[in-house]
Amino acid sequence: MRHHLVKATLIAGAALATLAACGTETRERTGSGDTKAAVPAPPEKRPVQGLPGMPPVLDPQDVYAADRPNKLSPVVKDFPSRVYVPNTESDTVSVIDPKTYEIIDTIPVGRQPQHVVPSWDMKTLWVNNNRGHTLTPIDPKTGKAGKEVEVHDPYNLYFTPNGKYAVVMASLDRELVFRDPHTMKEVKTEPVSCFGVNHADFSADGKYFIVSCEFSGELLKVDTEKMKVVGQQKLPFTGAMPQDVKISPDGKKFYIADMMADGMWVLDGKTFGKPELLPTGKGCHGLYISRDSREMYVSNRGEGSVSVFDFTRNKLTKKWHLPDGGSPDMGGVSADGKVLWLSGRYDGEVYAIDTRTGTQLARIPVGSGPHGLAVYPQPGRYSLGHTGIFR
Repeated sequence: MRHHLVKATLIAGAALATLAACGTETRERTGSGDTKAAVPAPPEKRPVQGLPGMPPVLDPQDVYAADRPNKLSPVVKDFPSRVYVPNTESDTVSVIDPKTYEIIDTIPVGRQPQHVVPSWDMKTLWVNNNRGHTLTPIDPKTGKAGKEVEVHDPYNLYFTPNGKYAVVMASLDRELVFRDPHTMKEVKTEPVSCFGVNHADFSADGKYFIVSCEFSGELLKVDTEKMKVVGQQKLPFTGAMPQDVKISPDGKKFYIADMMADGMWVLDGKTFGKPELLPTGKGCHGLYISRDSREMYVSNRGEGSVSVFDFTRNKLTKKWHLPDGGSPDMGGVSADGKVLWLSGRYDGEVYAIDTRTGTQLARIPVGSGPHGLAVYPQPGRYSLGHTGIFR
């Protein structure tokens, strides 16, 4: 009898322990001691050995884990929410209040501003005045522009994941110029043999980055620490014009928009082998990740549409067409993830698109030739550049 009581007590205790575990289970729990759990424990997350000095990767399965809705860094949490639009032919930056969809300021800058780029420490927005050969700093706290800094041929601008260098995409100079991220003083220049270096993204560990060469239809692989090109290939499409570059959340693939191939190239960055083409729409141009890391918004500039790519299902699931057409180009996602902002490159306007329904919320007239607009602030711990790649 005593044996049966002891056995019953042990069974009851085990049941209570199981209930307690279910009540306290979290997404991060490994379940190593919970061998009979009904739901299999998630795979162990091995830490990523990143580039020296780089902030540790939060989630090896999701490089965008720091970019959740409204998860603003203490550095930017008090900055007013704005959309900064560089107008390449007006030599100005239009500043939009995203709540009212109205232009609240117009900032004169240098010749042919291409992109508005958040600095690695997220304290400054750099306007890339491509033909003016300068960078104009904007204080996102006050919205005021500072003194221009001389930098030759700054078509686009990136920052190494450890914050050690700024990387200027000198498109016409055919150079990658590594500079001090604050003073912009030149540290090293890496000449390239391709034409039109313009966009890039970094591997999950930050040790290399993939660069698109627009005018020669090529891709580069660059060693971050050595500041050296270690790979180069021609895209397998006659007349290819690669544009924006984005890494997948799991860090296994790079997607490269191609406005002439009308789709995205899917590349294994590690092997740097031959990529495959995934058609999206005419004039495939900009790539932007949703706040939950599940989808990617793809702007098709040549047909006035946005394709939606599902990472989990590995396919396109939706296509949104702008009413009355348009030329959706570069932009970003709002801090709460609810609105996709894109410039209308050839229509002198900016589009605000609902990311849940694809509905156009606003169509705002700006200057001539609006290009790489930045939505700011955005979630994340640091910026890798362009119009806002945050980790």
